[in-house]
Amino acid sequence: MAEQQKNTLQKIILAKPRGFCAGVDRAVRAVEECLRVFGAPVYVKHEIVHNKTVVAELATQGAVTIEDIREVPDGAVVVFSAHGSPPEHYRVAREKRCTMIDATCPFVTKVHLEMHRFLKAGYQVVYIGHKGHIEGVGVCREAAEYSVEIPVIENVHNIDVLTFERDAKLAYLTQTTLSVEETKVLIEALQKKYPNIVAPPSQDICCSTTNRQQAVQALARQCGVVLVVGSKNSSNSNRLAEVARQTGAQAYLIDGANEVLPEWLEGVVRVGVTAGASAPEHLVQELLLVLSQSGAIIEELELVREDLHFAEPVELTKAKKERRME
Repeated sequence: MAEQQKNTLQKIILAKPRGFCAGVDRAVRAVEECLRVFGAPVYVKHEIVHNKTVVAELATQGAVTIEDIREVPDGAVVVFSAHGSPPEHYRVAREKRCTMIDATCPFVTKVHLEMHRFLKAGYQVVYIGHKGHIEGVGVCREAAEYSVEIPVIENVHNIDVLTFERDAKLAYLTQTTLSVEETKVLIEALQKKYPNIVAPPSQDICCSTTNRQQAVQALARQCGVVLVVGSKNSSNSNRLAEVARQTGAQAYLIDGANEVLPEWLEGVVRVGVTAGASAPEHLVQELLLVLSQSGAIIEELELVREDLHFAEPVELTKAKKERRME
């Protein structure tokens, strides 16, 4: 790859914002703090964020990722991932007398609460998201106590087969990491079929997702090739690659610099680089180090400045306070 870059690559344009969003940063720090305060092992319900490097790095420190909450030993410390979890998982953890740290992203928590409010008010709810994605599973399982099924909308066909009455008391919610433009198409299709459908009080797609998609769109307008650092199971990282392709660039989703193939950069003068919201910055810097070996100039393209930060989970703050008092 270095030989190809020496001949053609002149500029690397780096998107900003990129990488860790506030929710991911909060969740990762929560696990790190739990390991510091409680010691290893700390159990993590589902991957704390969808990035294999982050999960592997935390595992070396003593974080144990599990999918079935019943696997957590009685009385253990368990951190619930940024994606949110079904209510019954918290119930099982309480029954096992676990110390529970809820690292669910506040933007995801917002959608959980909206689901409750709409159902309690007598609305039927449809959820726009990816079927089987852990975030959507948690949100839709909030409906269990109301004994209703929540239709998951992935495409226009899913809307076509909905059987609600045209004037049904209906509301929609969305996954927080979707493509803004694709979600807009689905919302418009829902509104056409159900003119009275109610939107959430504010957009469910989080601002960090929107910011990164707008940044990669600007990047793709300037670069024929865009490299997106992120894992294959990361919804928001996949959306960044999709947005770049839709804007006209060739886009590749990679976990790190070692996955870049030389042919991707053949004849390329400018390459764009960004990272999904769950990808750590050190992976971006490692990629830049490899790409710039030929002397290519690195230029940052800042579209919007992010200054959002979330406080650590209240359960963690309380636990740290109690330990200081012992």
